[in-house]
Amino acid sequence: MKRSTGQDRTRTSTWRNATRAVRGGTWRSEQGETSEAIFLTSGYSYDDAATPAARFAGQEPGMTYSRTQNPSVAMLEERIALMEGAEACRAQASGMAAMTAVMLATLSAGDHMVVARAAFGPTRWVTDNLLPRFGIACTPVDGRDIDQWQAAIRPETKLFFFETPANPTMDVVDIAAVSALAKRHGILTCVDNAFATSAMQRPLEHGADIVAYAATKLMDGQGRVLAGAVCGSAEYINGTLLPYQRNTGPTLSPFAAWVVLKGLETLELRARAQAANALEVGHFLEARVPQILHPGLDSHPQRALIERQMILPGSIFSFEVDGGREAAHALLDALELIDISNNIGDTKTLITHPASTTHSSLTPQVRADMGVSEGMLRISVGLEDPADLMEDLDRALRTVGL
Repeated sequence: MKRSTGQDRTRTSTWRNATRAVRGGTWRSEQGETSEAIFLTSGYSYDDAATPAARFAGQEPGMTYSRTQNPSVAMLEERIALMEGAEACRAQASGMAAMTAVMLATLSAGDHMVVARAAFGPTRWVTDNLLPRFGIACTPVDGRDIDQWQAAIRPETKLFFFETPANPTMDVVDIAAVSALAKRHGILTCVDNAFATSAMQRPLEHGADIVAYAATKLMDGQGRVLAGAVCGSAEYINGTLLPYQRNTGPTLSPFAAWVVLKGLETLELRARAQAANALEVGHFLEARVPQILHPGLDSHPQRALIERQMILPGSIFSFEVDGGREAAHALLDALELIDISNNIGDTKTLITHPASTTHSSLTPQVRADMGVSEGMLRISVGLEDPADLMEDLDRALRTVGL
């Protein structure tokens, strides 16, 4: 296989992101295919015994085993790295595989990490329940408050971890400020960028060291496969993350990699269209519900920060209804067009009740501390006509007396 014309780092560095999303990381076989090939193979053969020995020793490039590398997966990794502005990327089996890999590869017994308390439910389960079993301490803080990050630092602190915007509270963390604080203390910073992707936010440009993704979401964009990715410096990805991944096996399948590659080709188009639809739906709901948490609306308390660090405000937001879980579930049941689903980033509009789905593994006290109320609903706006979405929401709101 060879990279298609122009696939060298010097050339691709001059491309704009939309071009990287379509052309970056393209390898072609002797057949000259225009669409990336799927290499459904677990192993590779060699012309002589010296070749695998050199490859396993890291003395010669090339494939060894698909738990470590595969041409289809490698194309995806190269493309994501280019789009993110990272030196290297490793794909993972899922978004949570990516988040967990960063933590377990970076931290050891006796280490400490600081995590923004507003986060995806499984992420908080890992920090609150799994890591302490291995002697790793975690301190949750209000990610919006730089003073809390500062106060949480210990001599053994090795990692800051946060997602921004946060799921589902839409808290926004000042990436530049938190990353600068971390660097002054020799701490690595990891940003879960799944709600935004590089089409809407590029954390490395604001000083973050590591970016982790659930590529299941906007990168795929059509709810087809599970996938994750971790981006960062070549030193971190190859020296810290790769040994963990090679030996524990959170491997992405070639087919899933190919699906995400195809999704990336339209990521920017979808991101812009869905963000525009979400803003229109947000304006509609703002006049109908007690509270809305939308990064694109002036009512968001961190609107100035959002404009400074995000390219687009995104297609996902949350809102509150009076009446707690009963009213929230009644509203979901009254919808006819919008799907009840805990996924995000799909071309179809999806809505969920976080307290009983994505954050149900957390205690009521932890959910309350995070700001996840019983009346909160999270919506991921798709590519339908926003007028149809607003009609469906209006009908459902009126059905339940809201």
